[in-house]
Amino acid sequence: MARILESADDAIGNVLTRSVTAHHRRRLKRIGRLRALDPPAGGWAEGDPPPRAGNELEVLVDGAEALPQIASAIETARSHVWLAGWFFSPDFKLRRDDGPTLRELLAQTAERLEVRVLGWGGAPLPFFHPDRGEMRAIREELVRGTKVQFALDARERPLHCHHEKLVIVDGETAFVGGIDLTTLSGDRFDTPDHPQRQGVGWHDATSRVRGPAVVDVAEHFRLRWHEVTGEHLAAIGPPSEAGDLEVQIVRTVPERIYDALPRGDFRVLESYLRGFRSAERLVYLENQFLWSPEIVTVLADKLSHPPSDEFRLLVVLPAKPRNGEEDTRGQLGVLAGADAGRGRLLACTLHQRGERAHPVYVHAKIGIVDDRWLTLGSANLNEHSLFNDTEMNVVVRNEALARKTRLRLWAEHLECDPADLARDPTQIIDTRWRPLAEEQLRRLRAGLPLTHKLLLLPHVSRRAAGMLGPLNGFLVDG
Repeated sequence: MARILESADDAIGNVLTRSVTAHHRRRLKRIGRLRALDPPAGGWAEGDPPPRAGNELEVLVDGAEALPQIASAIETARSHVWLAGWFFSPDFKLRRDDGPTLRELLAQTAERLEVRVLGWGGAPLPFFHPDRGEMRAIREELVRGTKVQFALDARERPLHCHHEKLVIVDGETAFVGGIDLTTLSGDRFDTPDHPQRQGVGWHDATSRVRGPAVVDVAEHFRLRWHEVTGEHLAAIGPPSEAGDLEVQIVRTVPERIYDALPRGDFRVLESYLRGFRSAERLVYLENQFLWSPEIVTVLADKLSHPPSDEFRLLVVLPAKPRNGEEDTRGQLGVLAGADAGRGRLLACTLHQRGERAHPVYVHAKIGIVDDRWLTLGSANLNEHSLFNDTEMNVVVRNEALARKTRLRLWAEHLECDPADLARDPTQIIDTRWRPLAEEQLRRLRAGLPLTHKLLLLPHVSRRAAGMLGPLNGFLVDG
């Protein structure tokens, strides 16, 4: 009977996968964007904006590092500050000293230069948060008695949102990443040690970009601001070169949302597919979700037909996502089936140490392939971020930066010095990641306090259950 149920589950899962992916293909073909689903392995995403040379890019990990740098950039701005986000908390502090709240910081800055904030309009139904009324209240609080200009963007697809997290300063510096300036659902200010605190811990990341690629971030903001307000913002001149990196800005914008972009833009999806299809030895992911069938199909093929004996897929996910938990667990079941017990797949999560400690919520959206390809931004690996929400990521093809970022993240999670991880990544995963994660999961199940932050992600769901999220996306897609 168990075998019969398992076979039926696989059959249902296959039908749902084919239905969802076929729907996405029809949709992108209809608007002339099918290349996003069928790119070759490797290379940059096609179209505009292209990769731009002469940039400096710094990966900022966790709020304690990233948020004070954002605050400093705003405080020292000379001409203008533009922010775009999913949600803002006026009382949020980007520093944990006696510094100003977000409202105070923006109000003080707006006294001497232009400050514009572009927020999502909120969910149209009060069953989801933040809703329209909550976002209007946030706008009122941020602009009351200040010179801050705040526009709400309600041009979203049904059940979707504007999700990118951007800060643009003087047209010269841009922060592009996953960190919201809010305490909604959790306080984004946390340290790499993730000590116990009143609530859930928070692991996140953003990037600070300087150089010619900043113009592409600014142009996206200008497009959205004009579509929402009707106001044309002055274009910024191309920033001077600031480093030696090629950086490409990619985004998700659904079709028929903005008049200036009627066919949308799906190059976050294209970039991920190019990167994953090129993988030979390692795919390392940190993400809030993992239930895009297009992404999972490519990763499952890498596991079932590994390009080398050393190939490993290592993912770090939250133990309990805010939504879509069963969707992610189900797709991990697909990947586990493709791995077939060969040990090429390892799924982990993070937790505060000690007794009665909370989980650490993994909100970072980072992908690294073979220590040569890196992406970071606001996009989750689900149908929302790849097809229906507005998102923005940076993409870099640079061995030094990709490897440095991986070693830094691994050192944080394994609680060691990056120099200790200089060996082959496959050996580190097999001899350090897996034993440590398995040991901590055993302690958790035995009711013992955790001695390390890293533990194995406990379970997967049946495959059909794992298609609930993509099937929901199928119903709300146009």
